[in-house]
Amino acid sequence: MKQNKTAAETGYGEELVSVIVPVYNIEDCLKRCVDSIRSQDYRNLEILLVDDGSTDQSGILCDRMAKEDDRIRVFHKENGGSSSARNLGIKEAKGEWIGFVDSDDWIDAGMYRLLLQEAKRSGADIAQASRDEIDGDGNRRPDVCIPPKKVTFCPARDFLRELLLHRGDCSFCTKLVRRKLFEKRRFPEGKLNEDFRLLVEMLAEGTGVCILPQQMYHVFYRMGSNTRKKDPDDFSRVFLDIVENADFVEELVNSRYPELKGEAVRFGLFQRLDYLLHIPVGRMDRKDPFYRNVVRYLRRHIRDTLTNPWLTRKNRVYLLLLTAAPKTVRRTHAALKR
Repeated sequence: MKQNKTAAETGYGEELVSVIVPVYNIEDCLKRCVDSIRSQDYRNLEILLVDDGSTDQSGILCDRMAKEDDRIRVFHKENGGSSSARNLGIKEAKGEWIGFVDSDDWIDAGMYRLLLQEAKRSGADIAQASRDEIDGDGNRRPDVCIPPKKVTFCPARDFLRELLLHRGDCSFCTKLVRRKLFEKRRFPEGKLNEDFRLLVEMLAEGTGVCILPQQMYHVFYRMGSNTRKKDPDDFSRVFLDIVENADFVEELVNSRYPELKGEAVRFGLFQRLDYLLHIPVGRMDRKDPFYRNVVRYLRRHIRDTLTNPWLTRKNRVYLLLLTAAPKTVRRTHAALKR
C-alpha cells in the first residue's frame, strides 16, 4: 500500500526534506536503510535512491520500493562513485533541506523532525544528529565522536576547530543542510574524505552547526569498505586525500582563521602521520613526488612536532622517528606487528 500523505494531513511542517541515498551493490542492507527513512515521523520528505550502476539486485529493489511509497524516486546511472551519486541526488532534489543516508546505515524515526526543529529554532544552516557505530555482530563500538550533553549551537569557527582536533563529525550523513549551501558547490568526485572538504567550504559561509545529543544515526561498521581494508598491502587513496585536504584547510585557516594556525598545523602533521603509517613500504619511493612532499613537510615542521600542544607524546615520537628515517621505521613497525 502506497504512502502518500501530505504535510497538512499529518500535521507536520510544510518544508520539504530531501533524503539522498547512494546505492551500489547493497541489497542485503538496503531495505533496512530505506525503511528507516520511510518510518520518519516527519512525513513531508522525499527519498531519492540513486542506483550507481549496481550489478546485483539493488537497482531492482529500489524500483520495487518506489512502487510502495510515492515519496521514493529512483535514478539509475553508470557507476561513478558515492560523490557522483550524491551530486545527482542534489541536482534532482526538490526540498528546502537536504540530508544523506548511506545505504548500509539506518536512522531513528524522529531524526529529521528533531533536526529540522532545532535548525529552525537556532537559525543554523546545518543541524547534526549524534551517531553510534554497530559492527557486523550487532555490538556497539566505541564512540568516534562524543555527543554533547544537550543541544549545542557551535559557531562555524568553533566547529572547524573541532574538526582540526579530530573531535568533530564531518559526515554529511548525520546532518540536515539548508539547500542554499549546495547552490554553488558539490561533492568532489573521484575523491575520498570528500565530506570533510565540502563541509569546510560550507562552514566558511554558514552560520554554524546545531548539534543534537541523541545518537539517532547508526553506522553499520563492516570490513572491506574504502577505509577499512583487511589486507595490509592495500593502500586506499583516502590516505592521499586526507593530506590534500590538510593542505587545503591550512591555506583556509591562514587566510580566514589565523588564530587556528596551531590547530591546522597539528591537523597537517597528524594526517601525514596517518599516511606514513599506512603506505606500503614498497611505495615509499623518493621519486614519488607525493611521498617526497609528505616527508619534506614533516622536516619543515620539526619544531611544531616538538611544541604543538595538541599532539600526544605518542604522536610526537612517531612523527620524529618517521621524519628521520621513514622506511626504516615502517619496516621495524611491520616486524613488531607480526
